[in-house]
Amino acid sequence: MLETIEQKIRALRAELRQHNYNYYVLDQATISDYEFDLKLKTLEKLETENPQFFDVNSPTQRVGGFVTKNFNTVVHKSRMYSLANSYSFDDLKEWENRIAKVIEAKVLYTCELKYDGASINLVYQNGQLVRAETRGDGVQGDEITANVRTIKSIPLVINQNFTDEFEIRGEIIIPLDGFNKMNEERLESGEDAYSNPRNTASGSLKLQDSAEVAKRPLDCLFYQVIGSKLPVDTHFKALELAKKAGFKIPNTLKICKNIDEVFEFINVWDKKRHELPYETDGVVIKVNSLQQQEELGFTAKIPRWAIAYKFQAEQVLTVLKEISYQVGRTGAITPVANLEPVQLAGTIVKRASLHNADQIAKFDIRVGDTVFVEKGGEIIPKIVGVDLKKRPKNSLPTAYITHCPDCHTKLIRTEGDAKHFCPNEYGCPPQITGRIQHFISRKAMNIDGMGAETVELLFKNGLILNYADLYDLKASQIIPLERMAEKSAENIIKGIEASKQMPFEKVLFALGIRFVGETVAKKLAKHYKNIDNLMCASYENLTNVDEIGEVIAKSIIDFFNDLSNIQIINKFKYLGLQLELTQKSREHETEKLIGLTFVVSGVFEKFDRNGLKKSIEDNGGKISSSISKNTNYIIAGDNMGPSKQEKALSLGVPIITEDDYLKMIE
Repeated sequence: MLETIEQKIRALRAELRQHNYNYYVLDQATISDYEFDLKLKTLEKLETENPQFFDVNSPTQRVGGFVTKNFNTVVHKSRMYSLANSYSFDDLKEWENRIAKVIEAKVLYTCELKYDGASINLVYQNGQLVRAETRGDGVQGDEITANVRTIKSIPLVINQNFTDEFEIRGEIIIPLDGFNKMNEERLESGEDAYSNPRNTASGSLKLQDSAEVAKRPLDCLFYQVIGSKLPVDTHFKALELAKKAGFKIPNTLKICKNIDEVFEFINVWDKKRHELPYETDGVVIKVNSLQQQEELGFTAKIPRWAIAYKFQAEQVLTVLKEISYQVGRTGAITPVANLEPVQLAGTIVKRASLHNADQIAKFDIRVGDTVFVEKGGEIIPKIVGVDLKKRPKNSLPTAYITHCPDCHTKLIRTEGDAKHFCPNEYGCPPQITGRIQHFISRKAMNIDGMGAETVELLFKNGLILNYADLYDLKASQIIPLERMAEKSAENIIKGIEASKQMPFEKVLFALGIRFVGETVAKKLAKHYKNIDNLMCASYENLTNVDEIGEVIAKSIIDFFNDLSNIQIINKFKYLGLQLELTQKSREHETEKLIGLTFVVSGVFEKFDRNGLKKSIEDNGGKISSSISKNTNYIIAGDNMGPSKQEKALSLGVPIITEDDYLKMIE
């Protein structure tokens, strides 16, 4: 009898999944909503009576109800890169020319619409959804599996398995009809309308109660499959296979034989995009061959084999009411236009960046002007022109400020710098709080329980004057502050204490040395091993480190020549912050490959590609994506690209196997 019930449960689940796929993916309902609900209730009853057959991926679990108080941070197995943006056909031709320098064979392209939503990465094992991750910073994101399970167009179990484990990426969106309906309901109940579908979709994914997520009309459009042993050789075939497996792949995807066909696709959809049921702001063009993608590789931030073409930005006219000035953590001054509120690309715009004094002078922007505002490919709107016919008769040219708006120190502007700077580094409030906000940020010390407002509050009450002061704080000092409670204060203190375990490269980035970003901090940590070696490094020594140029070297020297910074470092040593690479982070490191540059091509037995690259870097070697006279070795696996092989032979670059490589590092 139990076996019969289990079989019935399995059959009902399979049937409901198929109906779900027909309705939400194919848009072809095969039964009525009433019939579907009856079957779902039957399944719910059977599962309740027979809890031993519970399955987290059952159709009954779509309604949510799981509450997540804190979303765990997870490191992506494969990095989620950004895309390079282009705004003209000339940009695309230049991109094609760069590809031709590496790939000598015929290149086909896929064109797909760029969906305006929240990026998601899904992990499937043995045909079942096991994890859903937000994009985050590209290296790591938040795990939001419980919320994603409620989205009905996302298969929890796929109907065919094209590899034991794979990742698939897509964009969580809210269709325009669903978004408009949500706003109608909010307005009827006296609530403010949501600003735009993209932000609403993104915010929905971080709701704590998955039952609330289930109520929202979220959808998911997929655009990339990632796996080490996919049974296909092109991006297009991978998406076709995903579509057959139950994923929602838009029908707009097209293969283009050359760049002219790409231009045709863009021209068609620039006009037709307004007919779509969801928002799109451009076209993504990708090299179709997975082998050619592999040969082209990545820069530090973007894939070389893909590019986004952004449609012409929407422009609006509005009145510039006032120009205010903001001070950043480095002292850079940014002029901001305060505008008469206006609707632009789905949001109400009240402010726009004016960038610098040169930009204001270029357009002769004045208070009272009627200005053209657009978003372009940027998050922050910008002013791109002035309607001179509407300029008031009593208009006066803008006189750029000469003193800091916060501390009133006279501004400086060095030759070659577009921006003005406030030199009062340790006495200017926005610079002080800006450095502390950078220090506590997720990519730096990742101090839980603190944000920009908390930093401002602590500074305003005289509790902190620099980021080292954070470690002197006590809960009893925080509790009396506005909007603070005992639990909040305890969480802040715990977060500060936990940050002492952040690795050396994170601490180095957190210090806020000008021009030292995440990547540079990692290179410096790896090269110098500890803070003392770095502090003692000469200008010449620094410029000999890979990718450390003159500007970065000077900035590092200046930072460690400042007595207050040295005092902070000494305090950090006393407090026990990680100011050297730990044994764990160094246990696989050697200098056996110092001075050698490698190109990796093909599929390997003992490594995956990322693991092989990490091994090279751990042993002091450098990775390059293209072959040149400076390449020392090519490590070739199966299916090495023919163009790389030819170029290696023509330049006389040795081609070795992964076994040869292993012998080098033994």
